[in-house]
Amino acid sequence: MPDPAAAPRPVQPWPVAPPPDGPLSREGKELLDDDRPAEAIDLLRRAVAAGEPGSADLLARAYLDSGDWQGCIEWLGPHVAQGHTEFAGRLGVAYAELGDVDNAEQALRLAVNSGEVVAANDLAILLRDTDRLAEALHVLRHAAEGGDEQAPANLVALYLEAGDLISAAEAADAYADDSRPDTIVALGDVRAAESKPKAAEKAYLRAIQLGGVRAHTSYGQLLLAAYGDAAAAEEEFRLAWRHNEPGWPYTLGRFLIDDGRPEEAREFLEAAASWGDRDASDLLNEIDGVDPADDGT
Repeated sequence: MPDPAAAPRPVQPWPVAPPPDGPLSREGKELLDDDRPAEAIDLLRRAVAAGEPGSADLLARAYLDSGDWQGCIEWLGPHVAQGHTEFAGRLGVAYAELGDVDNAEQALRLAVNSGEVVAANDLAILLRDTDRLAEALHVLRHAAEGGDEQAPANLVALYLEAGDLISAAEAADAYADDSRPDTIVALGDVRAAESKPKAAEKAYLRAIQLGGVRAHTSYGQLLLAAYGDAAAAEEEFRLAWRHNEPGWPYTLGRFLIDDGRPEEAREFLEAAASWGDRDASDLLNEIDGVDPADDGT
């Protein structure tokens, strides 16, 4: 069964960057594509100083991919203040990751008001996380009506989280479109919540064919919850790993723990925890027998 409480996340929270044009930028992009963002930062800072086209986008990506939220803020803050509002969404993400809600909201609203509709997804997540679900739903409805690719699926997820299955179903049916595979995943989530496993399975299989984000994860959860088929569910969770679906390390780690294989789960949970997943950190403590109430004093 899909977890309606799982935080919806946009696949791509900012516009597509232009191709790098310059030797430093190209080398930096190669490091990013090789999952070595921390190594790319200094190189891309030099590319920005040299005025290489596309280098600023790559540097922002390097900061965010490396989890250097403070470094990102120190660089992007003045950049946005100078009028480069196309970076406001990314600045908001960095503030949010550091728990600076006020500055995060200000930056994300600036991004949305400047035409970066996709930033509405991150703004909605922030509003949801600060117990302003009604505002979050309003933001996503507006973004979905404005044609944002990710907003419809996120809107359905938040309706499900709110326990409003009727509105979730209405949104899922209204926005389901093969050209936007994530909406088909959302449709499957609704059918699962309606206790219609066959219809949910049909939607998930279609979404997998179309390349929907979370399709393997959601289908695996359905196989486990509706049919009790742990072997098939594990196969889907590992396919989610192969396709780098959002949250796959925690999902696979959680499954392995529930399946009585905590040591196998450790490497996946450690990866998730290193990316800031607090639930994964809690599970690691559980494996290690650490009392969450023990603050070490």
